[in-house]
Amino acid sequence: MPFTLKQFHIDDSGCGMPVSTDAIILGAWANLSHSNTVLDIGTGSGVLALMAAQRSKASIVAVEYDQVSCDVAKKNIDASPWPERIKVEHMCIQKYAEITNTKFEHIICNPPYFLAGPQTTDASRANARHTNTLTFEHLIESIQNLLSKNGSASLILPCEVEVNFLKTLSTSSIKVSKRVQVIPVREKTARRLLLELNFVGGSVLEESLILRERDNTYTEEMIALTKDFYLNL
Repeated sequence: MPFTLKQFHIDDSGCGMPVSTDAIILGAWANLSHSNTVLDIGTGSGVLALMAAQRSKASIVAVEYDQVSCDVAKKNIDASPWPERIKVEHMCIQKYAEITNTKFEHIICNPPYFLAGPQTTDASRANARHTNTLTFEHLIESIQNLLSKNGSASLILPCEVEVNFLKTLSTSSIKVSKRVQVIPVREKTARRLLLELNFVGGSVLEESLILRERDNTYTEEMIALTKDFYLNL
């Protein structure tokens, strides 16, 4: 369905995964302050690439395996204020890693995360939600191959897959540098994790982000994070 943000419009019709709060949080949180090149893995409707374009002057590559989603992303990007800075590539990230010589200063991804369980008969949605076409192994390998030496990557994941993700990550040279527990409502338990990854490692900065108060209004920290995007903030 159409989704309008302050500086651009998204039509996610036909995409396996519609625009979500997860994507908005990730796109607003990722640290792009020193990034001149950004890679969006699994761009879907293009929302993360467009948020990166709004927040930076970077050149952005948005890679998407699904043909329908790729076409949707191109339309959204062409209609945005930044079409000249975003290039959409229709292929899997493993193939892109093989053909490019570019190392990116920031990589952003809202990856598929369901490892098991029932799947919808809609192939695009199933692939967007389950690790059918992008496993954690392939994602981490691609980040390792495509990230610049001093670069960083930003991901959002459900808390319940953290153990599996970190187990896979431990076999790579990529380390967690920041971990943010995303709490949907104050005094509730975290449902999502924002992770920042890089080659440096060291101590992990632990933080939390509470999205809503008990009365369902946005918290001040959520407003501060997303006010440049949501129309009603």
